[in-house]
Amino acid sequence: MTVEQNVLQQSKSQKHQQTFLNQLREITGINDIQVLQQALKDSNGNLELAVTFLTAKNAKVPQQEEATYYQTALPGNDRYISVGSQADTNVIDLTGDDKDDLQRAIALSLEESNRAFRETGITDEEQAISRVLEASIAENKASLKRTHPEVWSDSPNPYDRKRQDSCPVGLKNVGNTCWFSAVIQSLFNLLEFRRLVLNYNPPASAQDLPRNQKEHRNLPFMRELRYLFALLVGSKRKYVDPSRAVDILKDAFKSNDSQQQDVSEFTHKLLDWLEDAFQIKAEEERDGEKPKNPMVELFYGRFLAVGVLEGKKFENTEMFGQYPLQVNGFKDLHECLEAAMIEGEIESLHSENSGKSGQEHWFTELPPVLTFELSRFEFNQALGRPEKIHNKLEFPPILYLDRYMHKNREITRIKRDEIKRLKEYLTVLQQRLERYLSYGSGPKRFPLVDVLQYALEFASSKPVCTSPIDDIDASAPPSGTVTAQTIPSTTDQQGPSSEIPSTSPVQRSVIHKPFTQSRIPPDLPMHPAPRHITEEELSVLEGCLHRWRTEVENDTRDLQESISRIHRTIELMYSDKSMVQVPYRLHAVLVHEGQANAGHYWAYIYDHHQRRWMKYNDISVTKSTWEELERDSFGGYRNASAYCLMYINDKEQFLIQEEFNKETGQMLLGMDTLPPDLKDYVKEDNKRFEKELEEWDAELAQKVQQEKLLASQTPRMPAPSSAPVQAGEPEYLEQPSRTDLSKHLKEDSVRAITKALAEQEDRSPETVMQMAIKLEYARLLKLAQDDPPPECDYRLHHAVVYFMQNEAPKKIIERTLLEQFGDHNLSFDERCRNIMKVAQAKLEMIKPDEVNMEEYERWHQEYRNYRETTMYLMVGLELFQKKSYMEALLYLIYAYQSNKELLSKGLYRGHDEELISHYRRECLLKLNEHAAALFESGDDQEVNNGLIIMNELIVPCLPLLLVDETEEKDIAAVEDMRNRWCSYLGQEMEPNLQEKLTDFLPKLLDCSTEIKGFNDPPKLPSYSTHELCERFARIMLSLSRTPADGR
Repeated sequence: MTVEQNVLQQSKSQKHQQTFLNQLREITGINDIQVLQQALKDSNGNLELAVTFLTAKNAKVPQQEEATYYQTALPGNDRYISVGSQADTNVIDLTGDDKDDLQRAIALSLEESNRAFRETGITDEEQAISRVLEASIAENKASLKRTHPEVWSDSPNPYDRKRQDSCPVGLKNVGNTCWFSAVIQSLFNLLEFRRLVLNYNPPASAQDLPRNQKEHRNLPFMRELRYLFALLVGSKRKYVDPSRAVDILKDAFKSNDSQQQDVSEFTHKLLDWLEDAFQIKAEEERDGEKPKNPMVELFYGRFLAVGVLEGKKFENTEMFGQYPLQVNGFKDLHECLEAAMIEGEIESLHSENSGKSGQEHWFTELPPVLTFELSRFEFNQALGRPEKIHNKLEFPPILYLDRYMHKNREITRIKRDEIKRLKEYLTVLQQRLERYLSYGSGPKRFPLVDVLQYALEFASSKPVCTSPIDDIDASAPPSGTVTAQTIPSTTDQQGPSSEIPSTSPVQRSVIHKPFTQSRIPPDLPMHPAPRHITEEELSVLEGCLHRWRTEVENDTRDLQESISRIHRTIELMYSDKSMVQVPYRLHAVLVHEGQANAGHYWAYIYDHHQRRWMKYNDISVTKSTWEELERDSFGGYRNASAYCLMYINDKEQFLIQEEFNKETGQMLLGMDTLPPDLKDYVKEDNKRFEKELEEWDAELAQKVQQEKLLASQTPRMPAPSSAPVQAGEPEYLEQPSRTDLSKHLKEDSVRAITKALAEQEDRSPETVMQMAIKLEYARLLKLAQDDPPPECDYRLHHAVVYFMQNEAPKKIIERTLLEQFGDHNLSFDERCRNIMKVAQAKLEMIKPDEVNMEEYERWHQEYRNYRETTMYLMVGLELFQKKSYMEALLYLIYAYQSNKELLSKGLYRGHDEELISHYRRECLLKLNEHAAALFESGDDQEVNNGLIIMNELIVPCLPLLLVDETEEKDIAAVEDMRNRWCSYLGQEMEPNLQEKLTDFLPKLLDCSTEIKGFNDPPKLPSYSTHELCERFARIMLSLSRTPADGR
């Protein structure tokens, strides 16, 4: 082994040792590095056993102060992942202290790690990673397993899976692999990284026979990653299947298929594998020079740790990849970074012979791609389980890192001192302002300016000379009071010595009720007032109070202005030109929604060429906005927050620059960017998909042909004039007439004819028909113009009312009325028959260009849809009132969806959307509570029934509530339902219940807003117009008003 290889192996061993410590720290919440090292040593590298040691009740934790500053000089600082170290020659070697057991433990651990690596080619970390992940999810002896991982089911229609134009390609979730999709899409959209992967050629020496287990694993993974990237570039599919690459990963992790991996851990391992794969290639291609690894060049940087330990100065250069940052206690990314870059008493760094300890970190070399890992999980010792930190943390789209660079450390130190001074002054000003804004010595405090104003108002009130109870005449209550609502007065309770007027044996005072009385009694003072005050006293007091109030207002304003001015000064402290030379642009945000033990990942990725944000959520890829990213990523709202931030150097354009043809100078896009072997691979896959499309088209064409053939062979029977109504369909769709001539509507038509005959001297059929249509039109117009209560919806009475309210063309309304009077159902007597014949003749005379029949059909179809929506709503509400929530839900879902489609065309085309939304939401919440109660029962049958309700009813409905992000009540309801189930995490329960919960939670926490298919619409009963109007009125009258909060 060469010297260079030995150094590389030692660096990797240090990195693996550090990863062990990071995992233990995050799982247990213990920050003391000595305790972590000792537990790792006692467990012989078994991380699961180490977790048990650390979380046991008898674990001994030394004082934090004893070990805090060992973190600087050691490569095991949990603030970074070290991949190599290079100590300065003048630095004191703290690892050489023979008296320090901790250092010997580190040396022993490093020696063991190196030995294992040399023998197998697989590191201890890789062998133990699944035990760590299982321990982090299943501490407290809760083994969270999943027997049936969730897998996206493909639509049988290939056109649903067809890529639209140049829309980015999604990744199929093949069983809790949202973590894989989020990371891979973020890296794929770095064009330089994409080029490196696509153009990777396996080393010739390893093609036939890999030299060790690592090559045997890494090279096949690189092959599958190339294929996957090629499909993401040129596939004609909406999304592609990453199973083959994922399978290699899962084999290496040796973890349960259902276990949700950690994004940071996976990213770290992925870059490790890529680094190893490219290192093999780099070593093969070097010509006597030190090989350059493109993965290291792209993702790894260096920083200098400068510190003092017990009065002794040291410097240590470290290499880092992902940079971990603590979230708890900080409001934005700069605060996190400041805390990560400074530890301890930093003043001691600039003074001689000090016994204090402290350290500073300074970036000496930043990578083109800088990844921050946000630590949003901590171990709750009291509850004995990990918990997610939901605190809000802001981060900017452009991050300037000049203040953290080593070359700027002198000016940064000056600015930090100035900011510290300003913040101390700011604290004093805020404390003074608080005394003005919260004045008083009791539990209730008020702004001082208001206190003075209240005192001024009291002093200025009209003096009264009587007691507040003596001026009330109990025998004659003031007008507007209610004597029945009185209680005994205080004088009545004072005993025999009280003076009670002789007019009444029991004196009662009248209670004024401002929410029930029409006005305040005229003789009751509006405010309390002083009993006695002279003009001179009032003048002096008013003068003092006015002056004091003005002084307080001026003082408050001055304090507020000073505070704002200091805030601006601090904000602009690093805005000068010299401190904005290292800009990093936000490239991707990896978001986690859920709790510590379960959740869902997706990514927001910036499209640098279209200058817009895109949301990558497994198979769904949609346009997004910075506002949506803020809401989902900052935290503090719902259970979603950023877990990983990927920034790129804004000056390194090669990271996002497209390729150009060297000969023509034209930009290469799509398939043109692929090497020949990958281009052939994608073409073959596209051919298979095109064949699938052709087979689908042929199958549909065959079905259509068979239906036509069957229709031609079926003899047509003339429809009788009074055909019975088919069960299961609304009557409006059943009648041979378009105008729903139920008994109710038929009587209206006859009534109009009778009235026309009575008003017309000329009783010719044509004249009577014209008058009858005019009278019917006037009646319907009056109904359309009325503003009835919700239970009386005149649109259900007649299609023309619906047409009028929605401004249908006049020709549509005229033809509808002609069809009403021309229907053969009016042929029951001679006079109506004559009018019917005239109307039918008028219909035949209408030319095709006078009435657009397609438009006419559309209006009537829409009205049928409206009646159908009404029936869905009505039946759903009836079932809801009967507490048949499972049956009601499907009706309310279809009512909401069809109503939303109607309202998209006009305000009066559907029902109150908020009403339907409220009852749909209530239905889901009640079903969720019922399912949770069944789960809590512990009975196998009831637990299964509860999960069936969740999987078949509630989970498919969640995207319907999440798709409209302006519906805050729906989003809050979804969070309530998710929190109800997440509250079970960490609770003691039977292993089979824990297994079922783990199987179910990822489905519940899936944030995809892609609507999944529902069952066929429920069957609707047949109603006449009269029945429909009557039942609708009854159910609407029985409903209480929708609560103000909608829940």
